[in-house]
Amino acid sequence: MARHLPRTPHVKLLITVSGLFAFALTWLADIAVVRSASMTSGTAWLPVVATGPLIALAVAETPWSPSLGKCVAAAVSPSLALTAWSLIAQSTMAWWGALETLGLLCMALRTSAQPGRPAAAVAETVLISVTVLLLPLRAGSWQAFTGGGYVLTVALAIFITLGYTIRALEARRERTACEVRYGERLALARDLHDLIAHHMTGIIVQANAALSIQAAAPDKIEPILRNIAQTGAETLESTRRLVRVLREESNTPLRPGDLLTDLGELVSAHCAAASPGSGPTEAETARLEATAAARVARLRPEVETSAHRVVQEALTNVRRHASDAHTIVRLDADTERLRVTVTNTPPRRRALTPAGGRGGFGLLGLQERIEAIDGTLRAGPLPDGGWEVSAALPLAPS
Repeated sequence: MARHLPRTPHVKLLITVSGLFAFALTWLADIAVVRSASMTSGTAWLPVVATGPLIALAVAETPWSPSLGKCVAAAVSPSLALTAWSLIAQSTMAWWGALETLGLLCMALRTSAQPGRPAAAVAETVLISVTVLLLPLRAGSWQAFTGGGYVLTVALAIFITLGYTIRALEARRERTACEVRYGERLALARDLHDLIAHHMTGIIVQANAALSIQAAAPDKIEPILRNIAQTGAETLESTRRLVRVLREESNTPLRPGDLLTDLGELVSAHCAAASPGSGPTEAETARLEATAAARVARLRPEVETSAHRVVQEALTNVRRHASDAHTIVRLDADTERLRVTVTNTPPRRRALTPAGGRGGFGLLGLQERIEAIDGTLRAGPLPDGGWEVSAALPLAPS
């Protein structure tokens, strides 16, 4: 699974379609202006049929697009070449091309919003800005250069400001995501500390018992040694999975309990939190289902706590986004994995703002926890409008 949870695809599609529609309208306006002004010279038509569409293609961001630096070169080179040609050949144009101008402005937005490369972003943004400000020279008059330069300077300021705003928001989102992952790792470390202490206590108790009975009942020592070896292997496996996680001493460690009992309490609390009269009754708000294989599955302690967190986070999101939906928490298992699935029906009423505000990082932290124990997490919408969170967690060897 990808490091980040997938973003909503229809938002990206909407932005792409809107951008293409804006470029198409601008290109049609270019054609209309040139034709109405009776500008029939080849130079006047070049921004409409050559440089404008080329720069618009360079702006488009697709899986097959080259690097951003190459796109900037493909956009700036023809524009500067046409401006230089109009000056050298003294072929003035009353219209320098709206599509070309919009494409360059959008390219300035892309370069200023690109994260992780500040020096290159500044250089590319300056180069594009100079290219845009030289466009009025094609008109061949000082008045057109000063007037057009003022308008283009304002447009550049707006687009570059918007780009750096996007860059700052993305940087803040990345910082928040890192903090969420780090906090989840600390929680895993606290769990690990407590579980190792639990296992080591059992090993010491069994070793002392073996020492006390070695003379009176030597035939009972072998089963005790086997239990010690098995417990030590489980502890070592848990340590191997989480060895790079740091522990924060000031927090209280969490101790895993019986999984089905804990999940039953979570589901009961979810049902009790349902508002009376706003939807399903408490008895049908949510239910817990566990197959026979899941009931007898042998779980590592860190898997129990992670399964608990999956259900807890999923039910919390249901209360925030679909408080009147019906929810099913289901546990199933095969020979290798415990599968925890939380599915809810579409809400009868969709709130514009979720209860408790918008978070967005709970599933990210949960994914960090699941991946730390070699599990997988999937969260996404269902065809009927509902939502499903599904986790596959590794089982202990039998």
